[in-house]
Amino acid sequence: MKTKIAVLGVGRWGTNLLRNFRQHPQAEIVALVDRHPERLARSQQQFNLDKNKVFLTNEWKYANQQKDIDAVVVATPASTHYSLIADALETGYHVLAEKPLTLDPSECIELTRLAEKKQKQLLVDHTYLFNPAVERGEQVIKAGNVGKLRYGYATRTNLGPVRYDVDALWDLAIHDIAIFNRWLGQIPIKVQARGSVWLQNSVSDTQSLSDLVWLTLIYPDGFQAYIHLCWLNPDKQRRLCVVGDRGTLIFDEMSKETPLSLQKGYFDREGQFFLPTGVSSEAIDIEKEEPLKRVCDRFLSAIELNNSCSISSGWVASELVNILSCLSLSLQGGGKTIAVPQLSFLEE
Repeated sequence: MKTKIAVLGVGRWGTNLLRNFRQHPQAEIVALVDRHPERLARSQQQFNLDKNKVFLTNEWKYANQQKDIDAVVVATPASTHYSLIADALETGYHVLAEKPLTLDPSECIELTRLAEKKQKQLLVDHTYLFNPAVERGEQVIKAGNVGKLRYGYATRTNLGPVRYDVDALWDLAIHDIAIFNRWLGQIPIKVQARGSVWLQNSVSDTQSLSDLVWLTLIYPDGFQAYIHLCWLNPDKQRRLCVVGDRGTLIFDEMSKETPLSLQKGYFDREGQFFLPTGVSSEAIDIEKEEPLKRVCDRFLSAIELNNSCSISSGWVASELVNILSCLSLSLQGGGKTIAVPQLSFLEE
């Protein structure tokens, strides 16, 4: 039996989700919701949706009155997530939500608990956690091929798209933080953020949106990761590295042929001199599969098997929002180091 799905939001990313579910043999699209009528019309035409079988509406409340929905995909602005997801879970639907789950850690935890109470699946679309390169990179690190880990760094830049509701921190950082957390198997205990604003200096009386952000994540074992984020830089980069004492693991999304590679090398010491030794480069083989397809497949499998997805559960999403919230405090405080409260603290 196919899972009947309502998609809330068919903008850029919602359209990608719609495409994947439309192509999946175990999914059936039964409703689309978007406040922009032109988006609904475009989606209906692009995916050849039968209006007699797919309910199109500008309001979720009208779609929610339909009787043939099993699951809801939420791809609307993050500020709308809490109310939509809470309503969907209360009604009895499984939910796949675009990242971030919400903008407030306490709301994330509340939604995660609600899903557990209702015995419904809540999966958050942290797409990179389903990327074959990220999965393989975790295996490389665990196998000790990088050696003892020292530090990490990442760059995520491009000329746009510029957001008007959140800054570059909230728009971009969650991807690299999620990857570092997975590769290290740890959560940062301290964070720091500094930023610059050029485009939107007065979004509100109390808020400006940073176009450039520099982040530092400090992990329990002393590992530090440094992240450079900017949506005002034509030099497009999507690159994340972990450095060890035997080499550097590189995930370069812009390198289509070899997105994951291992640069090997270390020092031999002769007297006062340090001599580079064992220097070589190795391309790491990875599966060729669209990460978002994996997300959608995992969501449908979780529903069918009634087995939550630990890779990107509500708790994982809550941890990431918790970190982002602390980074926002640091950014607002001019780069002050902020201790990250653990989820066990937030649950009390």
